Amino acid sequence: MSGTGKTKWVLLALLFFSTVINYLDRQALSILATTIQADLKMTDLEYARVVQVFLFAYAAAYVMAGRVTDWLGARVALLLFVGWWSLANIATGFVRSAVELGAARFALGLGEPGNYTVGTKVVSEQFPAPQRGLALGLYTAGAMIGATLAPPLIGGIALTYGWRSAFWITGVAGLLWMLAWWWAYPRKAQVPAATPQTEAVAAAEASATPALETPVPVAPPTSMKGVWGRLARDRTVWALVASRAVADPVWYFYLFWFPKYLGDARGMSLAMIASVAWIVYVAADIGSVGGGLISGRLVKRGMHPVRARLTTMMGAACLAPVGLFVAMHPPIPLLLALACVVTFAHLTYQINLTTMTVDLFPSRYIASVAGLVGCGSALGGMVSAQVVGHLVADGNFDRAFVLMAFLHPIAVLLAWTALKQARRSKMTLIGPQAAAVAAG
Repeated sequence: MSGTGKTKWVLLALLFFSTVINYLDRQALSILATTIQADLKMTDLEYARVVQVFLFAYAAAYVMAGRVTDWLGARVALLLFVGWWSLANIATGFVRSAVELGAARFALGLGEPGNYTVGTKVVSEQFPAPQRGLALGLYTAGAMIGATLAPPLIGGIALTYGWRSAFWITGVAGLLWMLAWWWAYPRKAQVPAATPQTEAVAAAEASATPALETPVPVAPPTSMKGVWGRLARDRTVWALVASRAVADPVWYFYLFWFPKYLGDARGMSLAMIASVAWIVYVAADIGSVGGGLISGRLVKRGMHPVRARLTTMMGAACLAPVGLFVAMHPPIPLLLALACVVTFAHLTYQINLTTMTVDLFPSRYIASVAGLVGCGSALGGMVSAQVVGHLVADGNFDRAFVLMAFLHPIAVLLAWTALKQARRSKMTLIGPQAAAVAAG
């Protein structure tokens, strides 16, 4: 059921800001990697292991974050998640060794996934199908805004007050955000009274998405064991997990390693990185919102929502491999342009994969499914961090850029497989007839 107009947009705005903070906290390490490595006397492989530790915790926590979100509800769950990761980020500013840094980032990884399981649940509950891609794109744009702000903001704080202050200041910002979420989120689910206007809106939503939801009359499992049992047997879920696991290493590479590449391989100082790296994340921001708008426009033109998401993802998968040309050592302006195309394509892909997940599964399961899909993302990132760490150990990033160019085409084939599997699934909202329409 969709939420009231004012409430759902206020919640979306707060999710946007929590996602900004989430990415500021996350990317502070990559922006300051060279400085922190020098201070703590860390090698590149030790840095890769710290990234891996974060992603391991992130992957493990993603699974439980979904169940915690479905269990506690969005309001309480996100307060717990944001409070935890903010304290972990503050703790990062006190570390004195690589081991302590790994422990602090492990704690950060335990909290951060909850932002996205809660966000997916709020969108599923509050927004109708034609608006879901845009809603997911808008709040996920907070990640790109955070990534965009991180180089100049984190770099500026570090240059002025020292690198430790960057973690303290961004951590406190998360604690302050919690007050706004506590105040704004409705205490109880409120069902607005039916009026001619609301009935007209509901009718318009139904007509805008023909054959969208054909629920299978299956009794919902009430226990955690029952939910996990059904999800574990659903091949649609695992195809979506695999798609994220294959595609998201590209994003983690540009998030955790691209600033380091600019410094180590292209000779840029911290100040120079802070002045140009943000451009790449602005492109991702455009992809986040634009990807949702593109598929939403296709839905409004009569295309089945799931097919609209997949069509948009195919276009993104055709764009992403241009990152291969970075290995040819182009001039800095062309290098940044190529990186912008890749990050734009990836966020377009990611937003539509997430929206397709929301389209396929009922609200009562959506946070759990989102948690599993997010776990796939983190596992893919964790494995790729080890691979990339070895590839760039000698300072040569070319092989890493070549590897990343092949991942999106593979991922979109897995997403197409997920849609095929949805035809047989008893947990998805899409019925056999609708699945056949979506598959074309």
